[in-house]
Amino acid sequence: MTDLDLATTRRDIADALLTALERRHEVLDAIVDAEDHDEAVTAIVELLGKSQLGAKAILDMKLDQLTKDERRKNQAELDDLNKALTFTLAERPASSGDTLDLRPFDPEADTELFAARTDELGTAGDGSGAPAGDVAAEISAATDRVDAEEAVWLVAVEGDSKVGFVFGELKDGEVDLRIWIHPQFRKSGYGTAALRKSRSEMAAYFPGVPMVVRAPGA
Repeated sequence: MTDLDLATTRRDIADALLTALERRHEVLDAIVDAEDHDEAVTAIVELLGKSQLGAKAILDMKLDQLTKDERRKNQAELDDLNKALTFTLAERPASSGDTLDLRPFDPEADTELFAARTDELGTAGDGSGAPAGDVAAEISAATDRVDAEEAVWLVAVEGDSKVGFVFGELKDGEVDLRIWIHPQFRKSGYGTAALRKSRSEMAAYFPGVPMVVRAPGA
């Protein structure tokens, strides 16, 4: 994970733990009333308005984290993370990744989205940096690379909305990972969420192959 991933993840957890400690009696009631682990996670998410990641961290919390000293340490860590990160959780609620999914690119259904990406960047979809060709030709070439297991194109979706792309291109023994988020959905945390989700996806498509994350814009 990148430093930004780690900091964002840690802040999600620290914020959730502090909120849970402030409302510990309500949280305990929600956990006790839950039928199983998954139901407890859902109950905490709904009670506190935190991410699933934060809710799971609350369930995994050790009893010694309830002490005043540990709570002070947690607050200090959260303060440091809030200073280090340029956005707040409220400003980028999608960064948790709870509501974002990645699915394979559909050459027919997703042509318009790829055309929007190409119009903005003006570069080929293979990550070479070359000028973009005809959209249909670009998609056809990408389909050939995917069929040859040399590439993976994924569409990031939230509900019915197509948020952007995750591109994985196998080059020189590495997976060149690029993310493009549609301008309409930027500065909401979708880039961070897509990066989080993409790591397990790329590991499944290219097991054991190291990934190189390129700068935003793909």
